[in-house]
Amino acid sequence: MKISTAIALCLIVFGLKAQNTENDSIKKYELDEIVLKQRKKAIEQKADRTIFDFSEQPQLNSGSLMEGIKKLPGLIVSEVAGMMYQGKQLEVFMDGRPLQIYSNELTSFLEGLPANSIEKVEVITQPGAEFPATSGGAIINIITSQRAKNYLSATYSSGASFTDYDKFRSRFNNSLLLNARNKYFGWQLQLGQNYNEALQNTALINLPNSVNTLLSGTHTNRINRSYFLKSGLKINIKNDRLLLNYDQNWNPNKAYVNAEGLGFATEDKSTTKSGRKDALLTYQKRFEDVDKKLEFILNYNQRISDFDFVSRLNQTTGLENVSNQDYYSFKADYSQKIKLLDEGKWSIGTLADKLDFDTQSFGITNLDYTRETLAGYTEFQAKYKKMDFIVGGRAENYDITGTTQNGDLIPFKQFKFFPNASAQYNFAPQMYFNMNYNKKIALPNTSALNPNNTNYQNPNITFGGNPQLQPTIYDNFEVKLSAFDYAFISYNVSQANNQVVTRLNETNNLISSVNENLAEVRVHNFNFGLPVPYMLFTKGLKKTMEFDFNPDEINFLYIYTGYQKHDIPNIQTKGFWMFNLMSQMQLPKKIKFVANYNTNTTGGNYYYFVGNKPFNQSLDLTFSKKFSNDNLSVSIFVNDILYTNNQEYAPVNSNLVYRTNADTRRVGFSLNYKIPTKNKLAKVDPNLLKKDNQEEDNQMVK
Repeated sequence: MKISTAIALCLIVFGLKAQNTENDSIKKYELDEIVLKQRKKAIEQKADRTIFDFSEQPQLNSGSLMEGIKKLPGLIVSEVAGMMYQGKQLEVFMDGRPLQIYSNELTSFLEGLPANSIEKVEVITQPGAEFPATSGGAIINIITSQRAKNYLSATYSSGASFTDYDKFRSRFNNSLLLNARNKYFGWQLQLGQNYNEALQNTALINLPNSVNTLLSGTHTNRINRSYFLKSGLKINIKNDRLLLNYDQNWNPNKAYVNAEGLGFATEDKSTTKSGRKDALLTYQKRFEDVDKKLEFILNYNQRISDFDFVSRLNQTTGLENVSNQDYYSFKADYSQKIKLLDEGKWSIGTLADKLDFDTQSFGITNLDYTRETLAGYTEFQAKYKKMDFIVGGRAENYDITGTTQNGDLIPFKQFKFFPNASAQYNFAPQMYFNMNYNKKIALPNTSALNPNNTNYQNPNITFGGNPQLQPTIYDNFEVKLSAFDYAFISYNVSQANNQVVTRLNETNNLISSVNENLAEVRVHNFNFGLPVPYMLFTKGLKKTMEFDFNPDEINFLYIYTGYQKHDIPNIQTKGFWMFNLMSQMQLPKKIKFVANYNTNTTGGNYYYFVGNKPFNQSLDLTFSKKFSNDNLSVSIFVNDILYTNNQEYAPVNSNLVYRTNADTRRVGFSLNYKIPTKNKLAKVDPNLLKKDNQEEDNQMVK
């Protein structure tokens, strides 16, 4: 069967389903007098973003948030190059605002959050003018539960898993979500913990003249603990609303390292104590015209980190590094509908923020960094027959200064304008062709600037940031054909100037990991996704089209493939293919079975590294079932069942090879229990998600 034919068949099938599902649901409502409920979509494609539902997908919400994110098709998480989606570097947001944490601290944060505490994840591949220009190439927005109901509701989530790579290691998590609302106010409280034991082995090998020399080999046992609290309060002030949010995370982590290499052998212990606080105040002005909106947002975010490194052989302290980061922001946004072509919308807003970051080593301040930004934007959206248009621009003024032990930083005081434009032709509902352009900037994150080592080091390897890094400017282009959320084909190219990259340098068998600006890089990315119902092969096209089904509840295979190539001046680079296969099958007793397989080809360049092995090759299996009138969801899973998730990278123009593997083969279970209520409102509460304005009225988190 040709690919074009397969696409057409699937689009017809899903198109018929999209039309029939609503009619059947309405008939059921009229006959049986049950409350109409909106089905959540596993994947939802929009013009500027792709939305992945975590709450109802056991293959994603079993385990940690990081494990769930790694399974998203098109997303790569790599130790050597961070987090990318379809070729674009990702800025990580939570509930619509930047997390302001990076690198290994970000990894620990995402590993410390259980995936069953997350509602959904948005990957915004085309951020418009309303988003900060510092979002760079793309944004991943992690959304926690945001809605409260007319009655007290509670959801308990838990999970546990283990591995026995060389000894028994366990993980477990617990969380509780409470919320309620009335006509005066609503509130929400979520709190939980996560305990994580993990193994990681690494090896840095020098291969001159085909003679292997182990420069650094480590065997690391990590014990990570995470505690989190999220709270929200919504107060109705006549027709207006005041939202108060406060989040806190605390991560006390330990690592025990046995290491050896050329000329040394050691046993060490590292301790990292990190914390994050985030306070938000939002005032939303409401008008008689529901399409007119005005809101003001104040945000304060603090992050602290205390890292020390001690030899277990002689009890000497090798590292004692502390950092503190404070972020303040004020934001105002206004939007209203206007008469523009057939219909239109106008948005305008402003942002003022300040970031203070300082680092100390053994009590001595070696970086004092300040960044201030003042920004304003406007954007117009319009419809004309089957066409949608977006045109906008954002102006930002930057003032970046600071000092180090060696002198002042290179100041960055510039005013820049960032345009964006999008045109979309709608063939039919949920079927469109989109073209997009936007210019963005990425300011060096504080982890890359930090001159102190917050990683493991030994006599043969050191890590450190670069306080003199300069911002990166992106020009992003994308074209995309999408149909019914599941089938799509796209191509994007991102041109970056002053891209921040990590390199490994080796001199006389001594290795240093450094961050530097790459003058120019162009990243090409091609992506293709297609769902294939299994009944297409067993019943044929004619019978398949006669069936009425929900795409999220049938047996199907979802195929994703992507091609990525990094063009770097003066280096001969190669691209690589990524593949994701996700199979869903409905077994007897309403048991759902999902198999997820990720891999990619080898030999391709990932900036200054060549992948000798796939970045993330894994086969994961999940069995799930709902009990107690769907209030209890239970999953049993096996991640990396074939134990193939082992990476190997070769730095460009060197004799080095970097190998790493972890105890990624893991067996466990996860459960979500919506604690039943006897409140009568629970049985008659209308569908809170039926209309956009209803969803906003119940929103607890901005």
